[in-house]
Parts: sequence; C-alpha cells; structure tokens
Amino acid sequence: MHPIIAIVGRPNVGKSTLFNRFLGSRDAIIDSISGVTRDRHYGILEWNGRLFTVIDTGGYITDSKNQNKFLSEIQKQVVIAVKESDIVLFMVDVKSGIMDEDYQVAKLLREYQKPILLVVNKVDSVKYIPKTLEFYALGFECYYCISAISGSGSGELLDKLVTMLQKSYTQESCLETLPKIAIVGRPNVGKSTLMNTLLGEERHVVTDISGTTRDSIQVHYSRFGIKCILIDTAGIRQKSKVRETIEFYSVIRAIRAIENSDVCLLMIDAQRGYEVQDLNIFRFIEKNKKGVIILVNKWDMIEKDHHTHLVYEKIIKKNISNVKELPILFISSITKQRISKTLETALKVYKNRWKKIKTKCLNELMLPIIHATPPCSILHVNIKYCTQLPTNTPKFYFFTNKPKYIKENYKRFIENKLRKKIDFKGVPLTIYFNK
Repeated sequence: MHPIIAIVGRPNVGKSTLFNRFLGSRDAIIDSISGVTRDRHYGILEWNGRLFTVIDTGGYITDSKNQNKFLSEIQKQVVIAVKESDIVLFMVDVKSGIMDEDYQVAKLLREYQKPILLVVNKVDSVKYIPKTLEFYALGFECYYCISAISGSGSGELLDKLVTMLQKSYTQESCLETLPKIAIVGRPNVGKSTLMNTLLGEERHVVTDISGTTRDSIQVHYSRFGIKCILIDTAGIRQKSKVRETIEFYSVIRAIRAIENSDVCLLMIDAQRGYEVQDLNIFRFIEKNKKGVIILVNKWDMIEKDHHTHLVYEKIIKKNISNVKELPILFISSITKQRISKTLETALKVYKNRWKKIKTKCLNELMLPIIHATPPCSILHVNIKYCTQLPTNTPKFYFFTNKPKYIKENYKRFIENKLRKKIDFKGVPLTIYFNK
C-alpha cells in the first residue's frame, strides 16, 4: 500500500491545481468558482522512485450561514481523507492572506494529530514572500512556498515528503491490468449511490440534486474475491442542455472515462424509463467497442408484477436494435437489490471482451452455417475462411471472393449465428469481409 497524502484547505486555495500538478494530468476540474471539488479524488504520484497516493478534497468550511446543501457532505469527505492519510498538506492562499476558515482547518487537523506540512500557494513572485510570514500565526513551525500553476517550489515539497516517509514503496503492477468498470448515465440516476453501496462506505457525495458528481473518480475495488477499478462519472446530459463551463468539463471527463474503460455500467432510472439520452450514451459506448451492462436502478420504487421486467427488457432491446445479447439487471442501489450480481456480470462481460477463438474451431463452427445459407447475390459469392484478429475487442475476418456483394443484413446474420455458438454477451462484435 502506498503512503497517502491528503491535500486539505478552505475553498479556492488551489488544491485541485496542485493535485493536477503532482499527477501531471488534468484529472481534477479547476475553476475560479469556489466549491468545484466535492468528492475525494485519488491519484498515484511518483517522485524519485517513490510512489504516493494523493487525495484531492473539497474546500473545508463550517460557516453556518452558508446554505449550500453540499456543505456537510464535503466536510465528511475531508474528515475521511484526513483520517486515512499519512501526511496532510494544509494549503493556504498568500494573495488572500489568513482567513477565519484557515483557523478552522488548522483546528480540525490538530484534532487528528497527523504530520502536517503548511503549504502557502500562489507565491508566483518574490514580492509575495514577505507576506507569507503572517502564516506563522496558524501555529506551525515552518511552511513551504509554492505556485501550483507554474510548479515553482513543488519539487522541494515532494523532496520533503520523501524524507518524511522513509519506507520504499513499489508500484502494484496488477493495478494496470485490473478491469476498468465505468458507471455512466444521465444525471441523478444513482451512480454515486451505487458506488457507495458497492464500496460499503460513503465514498462519494450523494444528494438529490442532479450534477452532484463533477469529476470522474477511480477507486481500487477489492472485496468478496473481486478486484477491479471502479470509475464514478458525472451525469451526461444532452449537449444542448449543458450551460455551465464546469458541467461541460464534467461531461468531457465522463466521456473520457468511457473511452478508457473496459466495461460500462449504463444506469437508467426505472421511474423515468429508457429515454433518448440513454440511447445516445449507449451508442457512444458501442462506438468505442466497450462491454456494456444496462442497470435499471430504483426498481424498488416501481409498482410491478412478474411481467413488468419483461416489458422493460422488450422496450430496451427494441431501442438498441441489432445488439440483442445484452445483460439487463434490475437493481436498487439503496435496498441493495441484485447489487452483488452487478460486478459478477461485469467481470463475465470483461472476459467475453478478451475471449479468443482458435481459427480451426471458428471455421468448424461457421463454415457449415455459411455453406448452408450463402449470401444472396446475382453472382456466386464464396466465403472460404475466417479468423479472429489479435485485437483487444472481438473482431473477425471472413475471406471471400466478392466482399462488396455481401450486404449488411448478411453481416448481422453471421453475427447472430456467431453469438449463438459462442458467448459474447454484453460485447459488441466487428465483422469484416475481405478479399
């Protein structure tokens, strides 16, 4: 296990900017508006051969006059991050100086008796250095001057972290090979609730307000013999309805999470039914050749009989047209109904996505079917041979004398027959006819 570094402070002092600087990426959304970060955001940092887990947190504030509904949830996330950390980076802002919230954060950190490094951010010029002296009032022996935007001073800060943590940690190589499972869908369908239920803790902020989750957050899951990387994403609305810049970047990160995943859990609100945007998200998953499972959430809220789920399945399969072999689970994130089957099914789909069929076996299965039902054409079309390509998604080549005369409906016929012979449930197939 890597040592854990938590970045803590009041809102808008540059915590997410420093997090991105450490990771060398733009995983965390940053904006001049305070309160952008809400959940705990984890990442792996490497410095001088040492590895650290870095946690970005929301801005800690206890102002009772603030009516923000996310306030208490963000406070919980900050406290959890401090508790599980080995070292805390307490960030303050030199340009705004010491504020009441800084004293509140300092008081909180002293309660947990963790090693603390005071980090004075936004020291972009030497003219700000004299102003940093006022931060001695917070009661810490020393502080580190940095600029998270330019990276100035961040190297010295990381060197100090390495010396404080003398143990040598090596990267767990298995993390790179674990299945990546992304939870995606429209806003407010219960993605973060499902994540919290699977993890057995209040890992992410959950409210009844759509758009609560903003970043795409990866979590290493290891429970009940199942190991994978879970990715919680922001809700994806139709492009025309996205107004705020922050939401735009949230959607971009959700789309990127789909592109980088192996299997997508597409969540649908049972109360609202299967809508156009659900189909749009499904098409994007299919376009990127990802495994997919449809989760109909909030099933406990529906008045139903023993035929209701069949009606839902029929509607969903009618909308997804040619992709019929698709796992559909009816779940409730709150009551935990069928939650255990979610990851089990996801791992089966993951294995199907990497399934390799020997060429001899494939020809023995498919050539008799092709000879019994050849393509309809005015010319003689002869399919002689087929093989699976060495790709990370199932792709098949069928060699024929006249590929341009094979129509799309015959491709679908071949795919359906292939699926009946071999279990590729939840995985899109690609079939080519080449000369």
